[in-house]
Amino acid sequence: MAPRKPQQAARLTEDDPRWAAVQARDPAADSQFVYAVRTTGIYCRPSSISRLPRPENVVFFDTAEQAEAAGFRASKRACADQTQLAEHYTSVVERACRHIAEAEQPLALNELAARAGMSPWHFHRVFKTVTGLTPKAWADEQRASRIRTRLGDACTITEAMYDAGFNSNSRFYESSDRVLGMTPSDYRKGGANSDIRFAVGECFLGSILVAQSQRGICAILLGDDPNQLVQDLQDQFHTATLIGGDAQFEQLIAQVVGFIEAPGLGLDLPLDLQGTAFQQRVWQALRSIPPGSTVSYAEIAQRIGAPTSFRAVAQACGANSLAVAIPCHRVVRSDGGLSGYRWGVERKRQLLEHEALAQRS
Repeated sequence: MAPRKPQQAARLTEDDPRWAAVQARDPAADSQFVYAVRTTGIYCRPSSISRLPRPENVVFFDTAEQAEAAGFRASKRACADQTQLAEHYTSVVERACRHIAEAEQPLALNELAARAGMSPWHFHRVFKTVTGLTPKAWADEQRASRIRTRLGDACTITEAMYDAGFNSNSRFYESSDRVLGMTPSDYRKGGANSDIRFAVGECFLGSILVAQSQRGICAILLGDDPNQLVQDLQDQFHTATLIGGDAQFEQLIAQVVGFIEAPGLGLDLPLDLQGTAFQQRVWQALRSIPPGSTVSYAEIAQRIGAPTSFRAVAQACGANSLAVAIPCHRVVRSDGGLSGYRWGVERKRQLLEHEALAQRS
């Protein structure tokens, strides 16, 4: 029995431009609709190389989900086409990323889309699917990376500014705090003029170091050796002024330890998160995972709109310097197995077991 035609389906008419896209097997239309064949019960993307059906048997759907809800299924050819299409899109985005990185000035969306042979809307959507970032966010991160590198060289701040694509002092200094977390001159000096308070305590995971900048908690480090934790903090903020915590600061570390012991209470403290735009998105997604639950790296990639970026998600977890506050320990492999953890897989196991027990009690 032929599938029932839902309200979302649109029958083919002779002047329908979608049929022209199907006849041309136009990949640019793949994100706009699918077509289904009533006599076979299957649906395809416009770029499918399957034999063209008779026009009177064709109906259109806005999405594959609508076609499946109507009872149609994807053809085996369609699945293969999607794999090829994903590879094509990845190649297109890789070229666009190279254009962005090599450009002396930021490239407009229209220009990038034209180079890719896509409409601006379609290119924007494909780029974000592949990278997890919009073209503008990717370009901003490239400029931020370039300015950090150039400020570490022997050039002047003005030279670094222009090399990174900023064409005015005002625009650069307006964004420097967001990009660098401090003034350009302080960044060149490795965080000079920044005061960071810290203290070391103990919890069921071993030693714990908590550090706080003017913005908020900037590090929560776990380990077996308190002296090594202090050294790690010095390496991270190598020319900042490190100040041992006083009695008032001891209360803050007690609050962090209390949060580790009872994660369900939450940690209502400001955090000083320094990372790329992609890392920030991953860390924000991690904070939405409730205690006692786990998700896979692939699931996090899906949540942030970058389904193919699960390896980059794992790297962002490894770059997290705020243990437990950014709960990267709640991210596991797709098979449920525990993978690498910055502070040791055994601590990851202890944290998950502790949280699971707390949820049951």
